[in-house]
Amino acid sequence: MRPSTAEPPTRQEEGGPPGPAPFARMLPWLLLVGGAAGLLAAFVLAVEKIALLKDPGHVPSCSINPVFSCGSVMNTPQAEAFGFPNPLLGVAAFAMVVVAATAMLAGTLRARWWWLGLQAGVTFGLLFVHWLIYQSLYAIGALCPYCMVVWAVTVPLFWYVTLHNLDQGHLPGPRRVVDAVTGLHAVPLVVWFLTIITLIGTRFWSYWTTLL
Repeated sequence: MRPSTAEPPTRQEEGGPPGPAPFARMLPWLLLVGGAAGLLAAFVLAVEKIALLKDPGHVPSCSINPVFSCGSVMNTPQAEAFGFPNPLLGVAAFAMVVVAATAMLAGTLRARWWWLGLQAGVTFGLLFVHWLIYQSLYAIGALCPYCMVVWAVTVPLFWYVTLHNLDQGHLPGPRRVVDAVTGLHAVPLVVWFLTIITLIGTRFWSYWTTLL
């Protein structure tokens, strides 16, 4: 019996969208730029943490005022959530994001297991970042500018990796819902950032008013 030469059904035949998602072309560049920015911020934080361990009187370059004060954050238990400095985790994680970006640009990042692994990583990163945001605002009472760079890149990395996995079928989801969300992909992201900015603004409102 001769093997079938029929090609697998296309996404259109399966009910998928007629073409790539709106953000498809920018995804590898988002991973590359976001991963590089996060890697740089995590590396600088690691260097500052080492300097602080060597000299407890060291003032980190990102300690600017009572609110933007890396030193206040670095000296807390939250800065070593897993028993070692958090920036070391960031260096390893963002390095993997850069690797994923280069593989995607080279056209070699296609395996579903790779994308699911990346999904697990960015999901953990998102949860950890939001825990750190809560701790910074309501437990520590100070903000670390370099940490905020990590926050700022982790959210879109999670969002667009998730949308990509939904769009490509790596994650299950109703096709109509996925198409609707991918078509307006920037809107939830803007709302997300505005919410975080609002929380920061209200938490330190008494300090902001002293600058007026």
